[in-house]
Amino acid sequence: MSDPVAEKSAFLRMYMSSHPDTLVAYAKWYGKVTAPISSAEMTSIDSNAMLLTCTMKSGAKQEVHVPIVPPLKGYDDVKPRLLEMKAIAQEKLGMIKTPRITSFRFPSDAIAPGIFVGTLLYLFLAPKDGSSALFEPARYVDTTFGPLPVKVAVYITAVAHICFFTGTAYVMSTLVFGLPIWKDFRKRVQAARIDSVMKVE
Repeated sequence: MSDPVAEKSAFLRMYMSSHPDTLVAYAKWYGKVTAPISSAEMTSIDSNAMLLTCTMKSGAKQEVHVPIVPPLKGYDDVKPRLLEMKAIAQEKLGMIKTPRITSFRFPSDAIAPGIFVGTLLYLFLAPKDGSSALFEPARYVDTTFGPLPVKVAVYITAVAHICFFTGTAYVMSTLVFGLPIWKDFRKRVQAARIDSVMKVE
């Protein structure tokens, strides 16, 4: 008889790939790994256990066997059990508080959206009196679409630059620069969570 969890292990591995902090917590608590870990991935899972491949801070790879006790009765048990195991591991490891990101970082892949915003500023600040051919594209856009869309976009951008609080900067920058900001923020949160796990010795 086939294992109902192992049958869907590919999906579970893909899902858990976005939760490396949880996998590191599993490895440290259930796998009894004491050496510093920089990242972890799920190699396999079935009703009785999961196998993790951990990348150590030294650069070495280590396979970690994490038993699931009692065994899972079926695929529907996977999510609640993994969440329970996560909560137990984080509690036992002393991960009481969620790490906070207290500084803003501008990722390099946000340059292209920045060029777009620069174009908006060009359209907004260009004189409409026909004094220079340099601003002819801006006058064409203003004549065709009117000034309102450009003004609204520029005001949103201005608010993002005025606000200096980290949370506000991320929210407003995500509105202006889009997905690259949010993806970079998620990476920083995951890295901070892994660091918080590794601080528990």
